[in-house]
Amino acid sequence: MTHREKASFIALTVFLAVFPWIAGMSRSFGHYIDVMIFAGIFCLVTLGLSLLMGFAGQISLAQAAFFGIGAYGSGILTGHFHWNPWAALLASAGAAAAVAWIVGVPALRLKGHYLAMATLGFGVIVHIVMNEEVDWTGGPSGLGGIPGMSCAGRKISGDAAWFYLVWAFVLAAFLFSRHVLHSRIGRALRAIHDDEKAAEAMGVPVSILKVQVFVYSAVLASVGGSLYAHYVSFLSPGSFDLMWSVRFVLMVVVGGMQSLWGALVGTVLLTFIGNEWLQVFADFEILVYGGILLVMALFVPQGLVVWLDALVRSKARPVSTPSDNGS
Repeated sequence: MTHREKASFIALTVFLAVFPWIAGMSRSFGHYIDVMIFAGIFCLVTLGLSLLMGFAGQISLAQAAFFGIGAYGSGILTGHFHWNPWAALLASAGAAAAVAWIVGVPALRLKGHYLAMATLGFGVIVHIVMNEEVDWTGGPSGLGGIPGMSCAGRKISGDAAWFYLVWAFVLAAFLFSRHVLHSRIGRALRAIHDDEKAAEAMGVPVSILKVQVFVYSAVLASVGGSLYAHYVSFLSPGSFDLMWSVRFVLMVVVGGMQSLWGALVGTVLLTFIGNEWLQVFADFEILVYGGILLVMALFVPQGLVVWLDALVRSKARPVSTPSDNGS
């Protein structure tokens, strides 16, 4: 990790450590802790999606489905079978990994919009199951009575405790993902993104790595879903439909697909926008998201983080003078 990256990570950690205390000082900003909890949960989904789309070059519209598998998996295991929430989280992540492998092996042989359509179809199937399996999921009426979580024998209660728990998961996932990207696997993923055939010719196991990163993104989404279930204690299929997959993709695109920092920034930004401002648009919310995507594609195609980084570097670069050029 470079000096600049270390400084950025330390600054983020310090900010997260003091945020609940600062936000709690005012009633006007107290609800921001709740918003940041949801942003952290969604960051787990988008970090995996960033690796899958930005670095491996694979399009997925199924992240909401894996998010739902984690949520309903934990909700059913703890609500119906009285499992320990941590055991349910691990079991749900394992189930998501298994499903991702089963789906990914045939689906990842496709490319471009064909892959997008395949993952979209899988997401629709999962959403239908959530609606129709009333005995297990509660169907359209939802699944309630999901217990909270405990740590070291103490129940996690209150927004501040949940904030620290969720963002601890996010920081751990961020560090692990960064380690992956700076390893041999990360270099192979970038090669796949640039040219699959060339990467395969150089001995990169393209098919295996594509499935592995797909499974990894599904596991992160499932963990986020489990945390979501135990935090809100109620689930409905509407929280895991196609629109949510589109939102997750948009979060990654806005922040910057080829940047883990972009996944964090885009997710936090759009979560705040969605919770604070877009609710007034009601049924026209999807048009606003479409407008945001169009603006990003036209003017900031690399994402906000990459654009801001390039802007800062250009400002910091010394301006050449005739004497600098030897004139």
